Amino acid sequence: MPPSNLPRIEHEVTVMFYDTDCAAVVHNLAYLRFIEEARTIMAEKMGMPLRQMVETGLYPVVLRTEIDYLSPGKVGERLLVRGGVCHLARVRFGVHFEVVRPEDGTILADCRQTLALIRMPGAKAERLPPEWFLDSPTTNLGRALKLP
Repeated sequence: MPPSNLPRIEHEVTVMFYDTDCAAVVHNLAYLRFIEEARTIMAEKMGMPLRQMVETGLYPVVLRTEIDYLSPGKVGERLLVRGGVCHLARVRFGVHFEVVRPEDGTILADCRQTLALIRMPGAKAERLPPEWFLDSPTTNLGRALKLP
């Protein structure tokens, strides 16, 4: 279980026709898009809104993704993407997300990713901000969303 001061998020998505394959079940890439959307919203809550990323040239970049597809989602379902930051290092950080069917609690996908903050242009890795390591309500991390 990650420390309680690390940011968490719950984000609801609706499965659309374009999210599914010919069998009307969620396509494997759609799960990654659901997770990307939740992770981007969480980054904004951590003090990294999209516009600021563009202005500063500092982006969280996915270095590795590991995902297990456990049960199919279907067109029209409302799903919950829940998770957050699970570990911090000097340059890299990890996130863990689950895509869940809330009505019965079934976990449809389980995903872990490793990311780094990369400064563009030049693609240079930067150390994580020191405030990410503080457990304080005055830091961006302290204001981040938490799971109940």
